[in-house]
Amino acid sequence: MRIIAIDTALAACSAAVLDTAYGGIIASESLPMIRGHAEALMPLLHRVMEEADLTFADIDRIAVTTGPGSFTGLRVGIAAARGIALAADKPIVGLSTLSAYAAPHMAADDRFPVVAAIDARHAHVYLQVFAPGGRTLTPPRLAPLGEAVHAAAAASACIVGSAAQTVAAALTDADAAPALIDARPAPDIAWVARVGAVVQEGQSPPKPQYLRAPDAQPQNAAQLPRR
Repeated sequence: MRIIAIDTALAACSAAVLDTAYGGIIASESLPMIRGHAEALMPLLHRVMEEADLTFADIDRIAVTTGPGSFTGLRVGIAAARGIALAADKPIVGLSTLSAYAAPHMAADDRFPVVAAIDARHAHVYLQVFAPGGRTLTPPRLAPLGEAVHAAAAASACIVGSAAQTVAAALTDADAAPALIDARPAPDIAWVARVGAVVQEGQSPPKPQYLRAPDAQPQNAAQLPRR
């Protein structure tokens, strides 16, 4: 199976092609960025496909991160993935950024719980907690920072995500020591592709997982009266 993975949810614009018959990633590129995903994504996809020496017709599946993350970034990646899927008549799956953060650590050593936390500002995080072995303990949600700290303090855990360092810094000497801290600003695109290869079609639609309302709201005074 050949999968192209796309991630524009957080602080990177990334794509990778995984060929399961070949046994790994055959092309990949990731550009760190906070803004500008819309301008960067299509040229990046062109370069990755050229490196893989494939066309979109050669791809068997598209995988895209669906959030939580930047409102604008999520829409850019999902729109591109849907467009490719429609034009090439290929299936598409969506993956949460939290599970993409957790996946490599659960694969490397499943003895520890994983606390995946993404900075949501205002002393909140997007949080998902996995038990040893990968079972979800806390489903994806917007939570106070203290809830993530409490989850990490209960047992030695892998703390991952853009807020991992913030969560770890709030632990006290009485709390369990982290098994690992991975505070990279975006998931590893190679693992987005690997998880995308095993997700069952139809069970993970490519729909945004915002988990919170946008900060910018229209003013009621600006609305035109209805007749």
